[in-house]
Amino acid sequence: MKKERTLIINKKIALIGVTVMAFTFSYFQQGEKDSQTRFKNSEMEYTTSASNIWDIAKAYISTTRVEATPKNTVPVQAISIDDLMQEKEAVLYRLGHSSVLIKLDGQLILTDPVFSDRASPVQWAGPKRFHAAPISISDLPTIQLVAISHDHYDHLDKHAVKQLNDKVEHFVVPLRVGKLLKKWGVEENKITEFDWWQSHTISHIEFSFAPTQHFSGRGLTDKNSTLWGSWAIKGKQANLFFSGDSGYFSGFKEIGDKYGPFDLTMIETGAYNELWSDIHMFPSQSVQAHLDVKGQTMMPIHNSTFDLALHDWQDPLEQVSAISTEKKVRLITPIIGEKIMITDPKITSHWWREM
Repeated sequence: MKKERTLIINKKIALIGVTVMAFTFSYFQQGEKDSQTRFKNSEMEYTTSASNIWDIAKAYISTTRVEATPKNTVPVQAISIDDLMQEKEAVLYRLGHSSVLIKLDGQLILTDPVFSDRASPVQWAGPKRFHAAPISISDLPTIQLVAISHDHYDHLDKHAVKQLNDKVEHFVVPLRVGKLLKKWGVEENKITEFDWWQSHTISHIEFSFAPTQHFSGRGLTDKNSTLWGSWAIKGKQANLFFSGDSGYFSGFKEIGDKYGPFDLTMIETGAYNELWSDIHMFPSQSVQAHLDVKGQTMMPIHNSTFDLALHDWQDPLEQVSAISTEKKVRLITPIIGEKIMITDPKITSHWWREM
C-alpha cells in the first residue's frame, strides 16, 4: 500500500514537472520570433507544440521503469593528483555525465564541468547525482583549458565555474556563453568565444568548434540565445572529439572530413527518447556518429550520473556495448575516475553489471 502511494506521488510530481516544462516551452516559442538574436540548427528547427507536450506528459506518467536510478553504489575510482601531475602520456578520466578531465601534451583540459549535486537551476530540486565526483574542485591542480559545449544545466554548472575560476587559465565557449561566465566573475581576457567551424590554438592545443543538432537556454525567455556545438581537440599526442549534445545529423560526416580522423571520441549516449529524438541520439545513432567522424575508439558520455529521460539508468551502456560489438567498433566504458590511455586504451569492464 505504501509503495503504491509513493508511486502515485511520484507520478504527480512528474506531471507537475511536465506542466512547468510546458509553460517554459510556451515562453521559449514567444522568444523565437526575434530571429535576429536566436541561433538555429543547420538541418532542422526544434520546436514544441501543445500536442507534443501532452505526449511527453503522458509518457512521464505511464512509463514503468525497472531501475531509473542505481539500486546499489556506483563504483568510483579516486583520481590521484600525484599520478595526474607525473603522467607524460595522453590520458583522460570520466568525472561523470559529460565532464571529462583530459591530459594532452602536458596540458589539462576539462569538458563541461558539472560538480553540483543536481543538474538544475536550484539545488533543492531536479536531477540528482548518482555518485560523487572522483576528484573535488578543491583538489584539482591548475587547469589550462575548460571547454563548454552549451549552456544547459547538465553541461554548464554556475557553481562549478565560480569555484574553478581561480584554477582555470582559459575558457573556450560557444558564442554568447561568455556573457554568462563574465556575469559569474570570469575575466574577459580568460574567455574565447567560438562560432561553428572556427579554430583557435590556445596553450599549444588547437580547438575547433563544430555544429550539433540541439538547442540552448537556461530560463523562460532565452531559448537559442547562445550557440551550442561540439569540440575537436587536436594536440601533438592525439586528436579528440567531444560531441556535446546532439540529435543525429549529416554534420557528423562533415566534421569527420574536416577534422578527423580522431584517436578517441566522447559521444553523447544517454537521455534519449522518440519524443525528443531530434536533439538526443539513440545509442545506435551515437555509434554511427562515431563512425561518421572517423573515430578509432569510442567512449560514451552523457550517462550514469543523472536521470534525464525515461530509460533505465544502465540502458545506454547496455545498448551501446551490444551495438558496438555488432559494428566492430572499439568501445571503452571506464569506471568513473578510471585512467584511460588515449592512444592505447585497454579493455574496460562492464562495471554496471557487477554492481
